[in-house]
Amino acid sequence: MRIIGKQEIEDIAVGAALLGTGGGGDPYIGKLMALQAIEEYGEITLLDVDEVPDDALVVPSAMMGAPTVMIEKAPSGEEAISAFKNLESYLGKEIYATMPIEAGGLNSMLPLALAARMGIPVVDVDGMGRAFPELQMVTFYLDGVSATPMVIADEKGNTSLLSTINNVWTERIARSATIEMGGSTMTAIYPMTGKNLKDSGIRNILKLEEELGKAIRLAKRNNADPIKEALKCADGFELFRGKVIDVNRKTESGFAKGVATFEGINQYKGETLEVRFQNEHLLAQTDQRLLCVTPDLIAVLDAETGLPVTTEAIRYGARCVIVGIPCDPKWRTEKGIETVGPKYFNYDVDYVPVEELVKKGVKA
Repeated sequence: MRIIGKQEIEDIAVGAALLGTGGGGDPYIGKLMALQAIEEYGEITLLDVDEVPDDALVVPSAMMGAPTVMIEKAPSGEEAISAFKNLESYLGKEIYATMPIEAGGLNSMLPLALAARMGIPVVDVDGMGRAFPELQMVTFYLDGVSATPMVIADEKGNTSLLSTINNVWTERIARSATIEMGGSTMTAIYPMTGKNLKDSGIRNILKLEEELGKAIRLAKRNNADPIKEALKCADGFELFRGKVIDVNRKTESGFAKGVATFEGINQYKGETLEVRFQNEHLLAQTDQRLLCVTPDLIAVLDAETGLPVTTEAIRYGARCVIVGIPCDPKWRTEKGIETVGPKYFNYDVDYVPVEELVKKGVKA
């Protein structure tokens, strides 16, 4: 157990945006929400997974919807509280702790803000080790944990309680409701026990996010290369350096979908890279080479500052470094690849681990 304060929030926000692979919401909005909650309600207790009783009720808190919507529709924090109170009422049991369902600039911050306001701890675990666009794309689904009962809430005061036959139907119904509720909602989802966390969760995700953010912060202070320091911390690889020459992006079916095109610079001059995304970056390839593909992590970093660039923030002319990071081993199983691999997203490529693609000839 340890206490999370303002500096930890600053570092976690940066690291979470990097692991969020372009999705998971605006890190600036999430950071402000968490910092305000700490200012008003005090510091947050962070628990290790093994400190959670096996029979305790733990519920992740997260935003659902297209990250582009968040630019004009920031959450107030009341939506998450409403979702949690409605779920507690339905279950007839008090929620012991919350946790992030995924890594992301907003979705790693929301549980911290909610925990401060409700006076409950946060558990250092998530269900992805990165961000994915659909609700069933969590390690808990791989192990048969139900996403429902689930509550979604909007800023107008509407709430909806879902109980579905499986987690794929949870995604379909909740996505439709979210579109009707303005394109983004706050959720209380995957209510589970401490034992579920210990069996299925990806541990120490907030710790890793904090280490990544700290590495970038200290590198800039010490005039070191923040991208190299971040890659050391995450066991990642530089894949490409380039300038954004085109962004084709649209909000469709509750997702931010599109492709960003980069013109190579430095040792990558003469190559053109496409990064395809659906909320998150899912495929990076040139005409000649596949560089990285889901479920491995693809992050776009500002070439000068090393800070992560989300899918909604990619802009023409920006100079970026595209990096790849190996995913958690749980995603490299047969069911993991079936759930979040390239074929699920209709990409006509086979999954190859990023470290193998690097060995085949990525320029360093």
